[in-house]
Amino acid sequence: MFQQSVPTVDIASVPADAVLLDVREQDEWDAGHAASALHIPMSEFVARIGELPEAEPLYVVCRVGGRSAQVVQYLVGQGRQAVNVDGGMLAWDAAGRALVSEQGDAFVL
Repeated sequence: MFQQSVPTVDIASVPADAVLLDVREQDEWDAGHAASALHIPMSEFVARIGELPEAEPLYVVCRVGGRSAQVVQYLVGQGRQAVNVDGGMLAWDAAGRALVSEQGDAFVL
């Protein structure tokens, strides 16, 4: 079976000023996210695609990389430049990248 490859980068390759799109569900987002990330859950993504900024590429993240890979594949099919962040927010946290809770507090997952 042929599977289309998805553009992917590791955490170290995500620029500090990247446009980060977090596609995790609300409870996952509330538990901790990158301060500058845009949150559109995968379950709402198609309905809310108009909220995406024009900036490219979009760096798409979920918990470990599966859902974000699906969103990247969709975006690429729509002609957008998007990149899956390998390892997701678990890798983000493991790399020591900053996280905040919904209350704005810095913390660790």
